[in-house]
Amino acid sequence: MSVTPHVAARPLTGILWMLLTGLCFVGVTGVVKHVGEDMPAAQAAFLRFALGLVFLLPVLPALLRMRPGRTGWTMFGGRAALHVVGVLCWFYAMTQIPIAEVTAMNYLAPVYVTIGAALFLGEKLAARRILAVAAGLLGALIILRPGFREISPGHLAMLVTALMFGASYLIAKRLSELHDAGLVVAMMSVMVTIGLAPFALAVWVPPTVAQLGWLFLVAAFATAGHYAMTRAFAAAPVTVTQPVTFLQLVWATLLGAAVFAEPADGWVILGGGIILAAVSFISWREAVLKRHRLTPPPDATKL
Repeated sequence: MSVTPHVAARPLTGILWMLLTGLCFVGVTGVVKHVGEDMPAAQAAFLRFALGLVFLLPVLPALLRMRPGRTGWTMFGGRAALHVVGVLCWFYAMTQIPIAEVTAMNYLAPVYVTIGAALFLGEKLAARRILAVAAGLLGALIILRPGFREISPGHLAMLVTALMFGASYLIAKRLSELHDAGLVVAMMSVMVTIGLAPFALAVWVPPTVAQLGWLFLVAAFATAGHYAMTRAFAAAPVTVTQPVTFLQLVWATLLGAAVFAEPADGWVILGGGIILAAVSFISWREAVLKRHRLTPPPDATKL
């Protein structure tokens, strides 16, 4: 199988960029966890996106020139609605369950994408992919351990989050075929901010300057994380960079233990590892078969 020379020649660069990606996204979860103790989840979600709009200024002229048409507007609106639900559930989950569990369960989104691609886009599910999907769902059961521990509303919220982000990614793949990827991201950010506004207003409390600063830091971390992820994919194949994303779960566990006094849970790490291994296998098989890759790496479904 031939590979693009500049991609194959820079695996270390790709790994380093993915390491930075993981640190940025763990920074997002850590800061949101800190702010979430004193601010309603819906308001924190709205301010994270509203403050992040400053990073869209370079693409604002192109955004204003967009003419998506009725079908385009429907897809943009549908994706934004899915993302609003996912973001609200994610911010709520951050206030209810440990950081490590949020990180591990977020790995489920690419598994949902694989299932959705088979159900709605006609993707063929070969036996290997079915086994990988089953392994991913097994990983989720190991994390949740129903019958052996209480399933909290935070866990249920993360199941919804992963489902919403997975569905959002499916629409994003189609939109990226019709519009520039940067504009697709920008449009989502604007529409999600608008969609979150009513929920934020319903529970609004006057934010402090410090809280606004923390949430601007969240937006900066998220933007930097997506940029680093893009550079990682440009430098090395997904099969090289994907395993590095497992370190996010390790860092999230350490952060939770050191800063928020959350005990490390070996079952969460085991379940998250199984889910990530399943996602990595699906992506690897699609790369080997030279298909148009649909299954996203875990970071592609982050907020």
